[in-house]
Amino acid sequence: MRLSAILTIFSVGAILIGTSCNKQDGYQTPNNPGPPRKIQFRLYTDHDFTGNSDKITFTLTIQTAANKVLWDSVLSPMKISEIPDAAHKLVIDKLVPNNNNSLLKVGFLYSIENVGNSWFYDSSKAGETLKIVDFNFQ
Repeated sequence: MRLSAILTIFSVGAILIGTSCNKQDGYQTPNNPGPPRKIQFRLYTDHDFTGNSDKITFTLTIQTAANKVLWDSVLSPMKISEIPDAAHKLVIDKLVPNNNNSLLKVGFLYSIENVGNSWFYDSSKAGETLKIVDFNFQ
């Protein structure tokens, strides 16, 4: 009885040690898709919009090259005069896991109340681990 208990404990210990020693080698494989892609959105203006009380709503978006939306996020509506200057820009980081091998369309959609809609797009190339989307609203 004692020998079987010792063998069981030894077997369980060997299994735990064997499965807990997986090291990340940094190479991309189906089980290890590599580091996530980081998209950094920066929003600011270098124009003086003092007194412009029109409401504007910005949407941050990440899409495939075929326009399939992978992620989007709407910022709270603000007055155009409230868009920060370059020294106080809004910076939003988003990680896109498991998507390092494809071209992405990244950018801003915006809507000005009673005026219309527009956009600013850039691209993030396959394999690029950091993309900065720098939008200077004009």
